[in-house]
Amino acid sequence: MSNLPDNPENSTFSETEQCDNSRRHLLKSAFVMAIGMAGVFPEIVHGDEHLNKPMGESNVPNAKSRCFAYVGCRTTKERNARGEGISVYHVDSATSTWTLVQLVKNLVNPSFLILDKSQRFLYTVHGDMSEVSAFSVNPHSGELTFLNHQSTQGKNPAYLTVDDSNRFVLVANYATGTLAVLPRNDDGSLGTVVHLEHLPGIPGPNKVDQTFSHPHMVAYDPERRFILVPDKGLDRIFTFRFDAASGKLIPADPPFRQVRPGAGPRHIVFHPTAPYAFVTDELDASVDAYHYDATPGTLTPLQVIPSAPDTFTGANTAAEINILPSGRFIYVSNRGHDSVGVFGVDAASGRLTPIQWVPSEGKGPRFCTLDPTNTFLYAANENSDTIVPFSVDAQTGRLHRNGPIIHTASPVCIIFSTI
Repeated sequence: MSNLPDNPENSTFSETEQCDNSRRHLLKSAFVMAIGMAGVFPEIVHGDEHLNKPMGESNVPNAKSRCFAYVGCRTTKERNARGEGISVYHVDSATSTWTLVQLVKNLVNPSFLILDKSQRFLYTVHGDMSEVSAFSVNPHSGELTFLNHQSTQGKNPAYLTVDDSNRFVLVANYATGTLAVLPRNDDGSLGTVVHLEHLPGIPGPNKVDQTFSHPHMVAYDPERRFILVPDKGLDRIFTFRFDAASGKLIPADPPFRQVRPGAGPRHIVFHPTAPYAFVTDELDASVDAYHYDATPGTLTPLQVIPSAPDTFTGANTAAEINILPSGRFIYVSNRGHDSVGVFGVDAASGRLTPIQWVPSEGKGPRFCTLDPTNTFLYAANENSDTIVPFSVDAQTGRLHRNGPIIHTASPVCIIFSTI
């Protein structure tokens, strides 16, 4: 499956693509054949791929410590990728040592993952395709079992989340500018799309990355009243209410915040206790601080700050953003500068102050995330096939290299389970 002729992330839904229905049909058919047919759906490899253990025997080194990491990756030649599928690791939270438990192969670009609220089911988009897949999670071993896949009725799903009722999965279709809502069945499998929301607006000035709407995230606010969607293509951050009875997204009033031209908003996080939100702008490599009014769901700009040092003059794009539960520090990954930036948050004003830029010790850190204890941050270097651990100083926010590097091909997403 790794040689399917997929399109890169910055491709747009051009007139040529709209007319090329036969090619799309072949791609979708190939995907269905790979993961939907009996005996051909995801190949399971247990252990360190070569641990000589029976299939039914757990490879978890310490059954009392059930923290598992699930790593999504790129797999296709068009992405210059080397990944094979979803890797499942047992994580020793004290030492940041990861042990491979399972590798689920025969998946096309499982590039973003999410667990449901029970952590019994995992869902993944298939980047550059038009599908999302469901898996059940073994709570003892962390291992995955394939359930089913469904169409997102769009192109290149880039992000997904589970709604507050745990009854729906919401997906951002990056290349076709839509949000898809799929129902979850009692067994964790997915039903067909019940709502498809199109994101309106005028594309930004970037002639390569802003020729169409490109939603890049679907995020709840802290009070779980609104869903915010940064749109890289339109330079907008949309706000919706979600009706869990019908599965429909309802535009807020006002329905969006317009961002400065060419910024390319990508991901958003919220301060846990103060009325602030922080957004990475991919295209101009910056971080925006906003005041967030939770009553109407509105964002008011406070500050724009570069995501990399002002002494760096090379090409750079901002990617992932994280915030500590204390709300005192945020972490931003930079592709080009190849670093994780640490910024202090002023609780009184919401303004950011640079503290540190630590090298990611690899190339293209598309993703970074905090572990469940918030004592480690992991930087996923997509272009150099490593996940690099850093310990987090809760008092200063600073990062320090600590723990063994995890070698895995083309990593682009990490999520944790602690059941």
